Amino acid sequence: MKTVLITGVAGLLGAHLSRHLLDGGFSVIGIDDLSGGFRGSVDKRVKFYAINLSNQGMVNHIFNTHKPHYVYHLAAYAAEGLSPYIRRHNYINNVVCSANVINACVNYDVKKIIFTSSMAVYGTGNPPFTEDQLPSPEDPYGVAKYAVEMDLKLAKEHFDLDYSIVRPHNVVGVYQNIWDRYRNVIGIWIRQCMRNEPITIFGDGTQVRAFSDIKFYMKPFEKLMNEYNGEIFNIGADKGWTINEAASLVSSVAVELGYNPRVVHLEKRNEVHTAYSDHRKAKVCLEFQDNTDLEETIREMFKWAKSEKDHDVEYFDYEIEKNLYSFWKKIDD
Repeated sequence: MKTVLITGVAGLLGAHLSRHLLDGGFSVIGIDDLSGGFRGSVDKRVKFYAINLSNQGMVNHIFNTHKPHYVYHLAAYAAEGLSPYIRRHNYINNVVCSANVINACVNYDVKKIIFTSSMAVYGTGNPPFTEDQLPSPEDPYGVAKYAVEMDLKLAKEHFDLDYSIVRPHNVVGVYQNIWDRYRNVIGIWIRQCMRNEPITIFGDGTQVRAFSDIKFYMKPFEKLMNEYNGEIFNIGADKGWTINEAASLVSSVAVELGYNPRVVHLEKRNEVHTAYSDHRKAKVCLEFQDNTDLEETIREMFKWAKSEKDHDVEYFDYEIEKNLYSFWKKIDD
């Protein structure tokens, strides 16, 4: 039986991938500090460690104890828009923690690491983004992800550590943290509807994103264990939605389920206006097929969220408050 270690196992991708691999006969070790995911999202068959990856000693202990054959490094705090205001946290969480994982992969002879980067590495670019486009990130989160990509290339050159990189974008589905104030826009809207709060949109809502259901990522991710070393793949949906269109879809499902949402436009946020990727490489090499029915996925997320324990929506401990958007300033809820 092959052993797979998954960081970020309580997050959206980790919760789904761990179940997929367990059902396929793999032994799964999971690490998550539960800062962005929940213990209830982790399958009971996972050997779970609730630690932060900055704890290098514990990371080494887990690798030494379980000797994983493969590592899926999915853990990150993926709040792209917030990252300029939490720069230190962003780089510790997304770069230093990744270095600890990569070091352990080298020291404990892991066969391969599969890393989830982000479409954020492209910046404004020229959508649809292709894997051969030169990255030009426009926020600290994208900078951090690109730094880890480059470090993996160096680890291969120095230590022969095999790796593959996936750049997903705007992934949605059951087990997504809808109680995060700063990320997962569809999840945020679902939470707002359930709490009878207005659906909030930054700016005029003409921004374009492509949302994909997590369930279609499983086989391509598994395939990367043994193929396409050193390769980078975009994964996501081909169909783009304006934020206004996506909010309208969430609103219509909410009405169907007995809610009465309204939409409120807030001040414009500093973000890439149009961002989506080309997925032809993943389709050809990984047999990736995105069959997302966004309306049905939103319906599934609503029904799952209604069955879950409610959680507090907390403010982040900002490092910089200069030029902070008004809707993120701390007030009494």
